[in-house]
Amino acid sequence: MAGQPKVTDSFWRRYMDVVRDEVIPYQWEALNDRIEGAAKSHAIENIRIAAGEAEGEFHGFVFQDSDVAKWLEAVAYSLAADPNPELEKTSDKLIELLGRAQQEDGYLNTYFTVKEPNARWTNLRDQHELYCAGHMIEAAVAYYEATGKRTLLDIMCRFADYIDSVFGEQEGKIKGYDGHQKIELALVKLYEVTGNKKYLNLSQFFIEERGKEPHFFDRESEARGDTKPFWYFSSYKYSQSHLPVREQKEAVGHSVRAMYMYAAMADLAEKLGDDSLKEACKRLWENVTNKQMYITAGVGSSEFGEAFSFDYDLPNDLSYTETCASIGLVFWARRMLNLEANSSYADVMERALYNGTISGMDLDGKKFFYVNPLEVWPDACSRHDKRHVKPVRQKWFNCACCPPNLARLISSIGQYIYTERNDGIFVNLYMGNEAEFDVKGRKVTITQKTEYPWDGTVSISVSPEEPTEFLIALRIPGWCRKAQLKVNGENVAIENTVNGYVYLNRTWSENDYIDLILDMPIERIKAHPRVRENAGKTALQRGPVVYCLEEVDNGTNLPNIFLPKSTRLEAHFDSELLGGIVVIEAEASRLEDSEWGPALYKPAEETFKPHRLSAIPYFAWCNRDPGEMLVWVNEK
Repeated sequence: MAGQPKVTDSFWRRYMDVVRDEVIPYQWEALNDRIEGAAKSHAIENIRIAAGEAEGEFHGFVFQDSDVAKWLEAVAYSLAADPNPELEKTSDKLIELLGRAQQEDGYLNTYFTVKEPNARWTNLRDQHELYCAGHMIEAAVAYYEATGKRTLLDIMCRFADYIDSVFGEQEGKIKGYDGHQKIELALVKLYEVTGNKKYLNLSQFFIEERGKEPHFFDRESEARGDTKPFWYFSSYKYSQSHLPVREQKEAVGHSVRAMYMYAAMADLAEKLGDDSLKEACKRLWENVTNKQMYITAGVGSSEFGEAFSFDYDLPNDLSYTETCASIGLVFWARRMLNLEANSSYADVMERALYNGTISGMDLDGKKFFYVNPLEVWPDACSRHDKRHVKPVRQKWFNCACCPPNLARLISSIGQYIYTERNDGIFVNLYMGNEAEFDVKGRKVTITQKTEYPWDGTVSISVSPEEPTEFLIALRIPGWCRKAQLKVNGENVAIENTVNGYVYLNRTWSENDYIDLILDMPIERIKAHPRVRENAGKTALQRGPVVYCLEEVDNGTNLPNIFLPKSTRLEAHFDSELLGGIVVIEAEASRLEDSEWGPALYKPAEETFKPHRLSAIPYFAWCNRDPGEMLVWVNEK
């Protein structure tokens, strides 16, 4: 693709503008500790101290540098879409500061430079050294691709070269890997932009070495005199290092680490043509998406370890479902699409994008959720087992991984629309955009226009610089039961799809056009019978958007609302509500409690009164008056 698509979509453009105008400046202030009432970051000050330009102690987590890296990466994607000389100047100065903080041998990590200069590479299990390097490498690649400036890329190539001199199979090198996967993904990106296969080989080493016996983390802890058992009850399942990656069959442990590792595995399987690694990716994908994923594409149900628990354990009110985990799922899905043209990957990617990711940010971009539950009772958030669930979004976090992660995802949303395969263009997502492709040596311009996700009508124009035969494959979303397709006004049958895509292989000429109409009724979604929490309940979905009930529309005690199976569900667009959304309404009933009396338990008949149910998109909850929220509704 000749550059990233220019996103013109009304839905995603608004989010991109919020990130550009609000989130990036706000997070820059947060990184510089200038947000009143927000948790202290100290991340920029740490770099100044490491560069010898300030005095003081390191503050924050060992991975504090990664917040800066993700901010820089978000800036890069934003600059690619919307040039901003002042923002670029600020970023250039930060990059110069990072260069001054880099050590003579190429090492760059403020925690170890400032706080533990003699402890490099002694506790990879816990200290995130390679994780921080990975995020900074990704920022460097993104900034180079957006601006053409090599300063940060050169800094991180020096660091990567140093890492390559430290780790590997060769005698005298460390045969190990990081406790938090990230470097593996980043090195593939560095290979793609530099062409230096050393970086690809190093990524492969980290993936292949993981989980081998005798266990690296045991040898490492013994060397530093740490005799305490690892804190996580399932030990090294926490970091997916309990088995070699090709032997892993189900998702376990910390969900973000898992998503980043699985994405890297898919990258390597594609780059190396490794079929056994591809099969491992597919096996893990099936487990995650068919047994351990929420309807919002949230993953990682357990607060303990921010982790996967076991198949079908998907509690709504206790769920952890970290914003970063859904973002990681998007990364993985995109790479699975590179491996195999199958719409099931794009379906999950779309579900995550419209639900479990953007729910992590207020519509104005100034407050954030770390945890994205599917049911919230604010009074219960004071319970110890629900202390991770917040009834309102926060200004910032001590562990602030999610806000900048979400900013970089939204700023780069255009990267997820298309996949190019063998001179074919696969349309994975429907959103307004203009994109240019090089197909068989000729420039092809594709333009999409749509009001998706509120409307299923998509208009696509195709304009090669001269008539050219090639494939355009259109995804028919898994939620769509009925679709119509026309090319240049003529009906095209779509009964026979290939792994969820309609293949249009023809000679395309300038100003050819495609009209795709996806039927978008409201659907009642049921969970697998083994998901115990959702027995007898239904969730509402329209197109890719999952809905929820809020107290501000439906009153308190939302679990007392019952949706009759026969009731009619009505949808209407409200341009004045929450930035413009489709609202779902229905006649329902509410369990009556006004005449119950003081008894806690008694033999009684349940009585119901009529209730007008109103549901909004899950991603938009908690943008009005705080209160209860519920995704899964009792069905009567």
